[in-house]
Amino acid sequence: MGDIIDVYTKDGTINHCKEPTDKRKTGTWKACPFILGNEFCERLAYYGMSTNLVNYLQHRYNMGTASAANAVLLWSGTCYITPLVGAFLADAYFGRYWIIAVFSMIYVFGMAMLTSTASFPWIKPSCDIKGICNPKTFQTDLMFIALYLIALGTGGIKPCVSSFGADQFDDTDEDEKKKKSSYFNWFYVSINIGALIASSVLVYVQTNVGWGIGFGIPAIAMAIAVVSFFSGRKFYRLQKPGGSPLTRIAQVIVASFRKFNVKVPADPNSLYGITEGENIIEGSRKLNHTEGLRFFDKAAVTELEEDVKGPVKPWRLCSVTQVEELKCIVRLLPIWVTGIIFSAVYGQMSTMFVLQGNTMDPHLGKGFKIPSASLSIFDTISVIIWVLVYNYLIVPVARKFTKRETGFTQLQRIGIGLLISILAMMVAGGVEVFRLHLVRENNYFDLKYVPMSILWQIPQYFLIGLAEVFTFVGQMQFFYDEAPDAMRSMCSALSLTTVALGNYLSSALVTIVTQVTTRNGKLGWIPDNLNRGHLDYFYWLLTILSVVNFLAYLVNAKCYTYKKTAGTVSS
Repeated sequence: MGDIIDVYTKDGTINHCKEPTDKRKTGTWKACPFILGNEFCERLAYYGMSTNLVNYLQHRYNMGTASAANAVLLWSGTCYITPLVGAFLADAYFGRYWIIAVFSMIYVFGMAMLTSTASFPWIKPSCDIKGICNPKTFQTDLMFIALYLIALGTGGIKPCVSSFGADQFDDTDEDEKKKKSSYFNWFYVSINIGALIASSVLVYVQTNVGWGIGFGIPAIAMAIAVVSFFSGRKFYRLQKPGGSPLTRIAQVIVASFRKFNVKVPADPNSLYGITEGENIIEGSRKLNHTEGLRFFDKAAVTELEEDVKGPVKPWRLCSVTQVEELKCIVRLLPIWVTGIIFSAVYGQMSTMFVLQGNTMDPHLGKGFKIPSASLSIFDTISVIIWVLVYNYLIVPVARKFTKRETGFTQLQRIGIGLLISILAMMVAGGVEVFRLHLVRENNYFDLKYVPMSILWQIPQYFLIGLAEVFTFVGQMQFFYDEAPDAMRSMCSALSLTTVALGNYLSSALVTIVTQVTTRNGKLGWIPDNLNRGHLDYFYWLLTILSVVNFLAYLVNAKCYTYKKTAGTVSS
């Protein structure tokens, strides 16, 4: 009988027919190729239109340097805020599979609409012989509607795809659990292979062939992503939605305040939900009680007479698992906050790095020019190289010293990436100092290209890629592993919001810096002609913020308490 039971997963997942999942026929690397294929095509579509978006807004919609950068930052930030919507719907009601499917359709429609704004004469802005475009108000509106439909579509997909892939590995099976760490690395590789093609081939097409074709190819890629995802349906393991996580959190908070004067017993075994059968969250394993944040334990105290009479009142009495869900979220927040500055640094690749590259010599030999947006190819190359190095060299070496199967803890991995991001900003600032020195020494203020090769930017892109492998991949797995079973999409979305807030922070910094440094008629740090500005000062500002952020992270990581899972899933 034991052999029969072991055939099925114990983490609460079901197959597409809503039956218990057979390990031999579903999940692991049987399902992952379809998910990774979906992510590759979706990221090809996303980066295929976002990498060069700042130039598109400048050239076709006649936006200034700061305006175009801010528009991209705000849109990109929205792409990382909308995951909260998709994650909530997935965890609470529909499950990750159906949310990915529905929001993918919205994504395809948005991509098709954006392509039309660059293709059809009555929709795309008209340009004169000199290439100066004069967009009409409705044309600009249509373009932004398309962009924000894409933001909504990607919001439904982002928090669910990484978690959906991780769902294919049963945490109660030690062999599958080990494979899951490699999945997150290969998931990030698939993202960056898509970005690699986008930042090289598609940026070249947009710059030299046309924006219509340049956006049309990503639209087709997104359609292929949908096909890839549906193709693996019979191999997928599906996690049951566990009801509204926000309601459960609210119940714990309300119950805790209702029992404000109740004393928490010294023995946690007397709290409600410790004994078998008292976990009310469908599809979720029980969580053991942890020390700390004891105020919320009041919600699980059963000393009051009304708690033990009649049916359980969820706004007065909550299980330990429910309390621990809230504790998990509260403990993740300090780590989450420290990811915002890192994301602000990462966001420079699609804005300030591109604008900086626009001022440098893009020529390689005679007749061949590298579009500045294409330099992000070195970020993706860096990621692909360093994921392989991390998997096959760094982890085995680190394992010998740390005695951990994963080499580093995920918190250690994130911290290393934060440190590398500081170095990336220092290098970017150093390149700009040297570029401005050439400008001022040789009176190059009005040159379109300073005679300094754009390849000088490669190290800063390369270092950002290295930082991503440590911080973003580590953060992705850390938030999945530390999330309660029924809140994994929400926690993945929470992780992604650091990118949104990083973009918003960067946008706010650009706005503040522009307002402060342009007083009294000055050009400021970031004028339209960067040769007359001080972009290097902006990079030094980000460097200082990154150092302070890293020190705060060290304190938060040292104090972090890991969740404790008990038993198998609740049915």
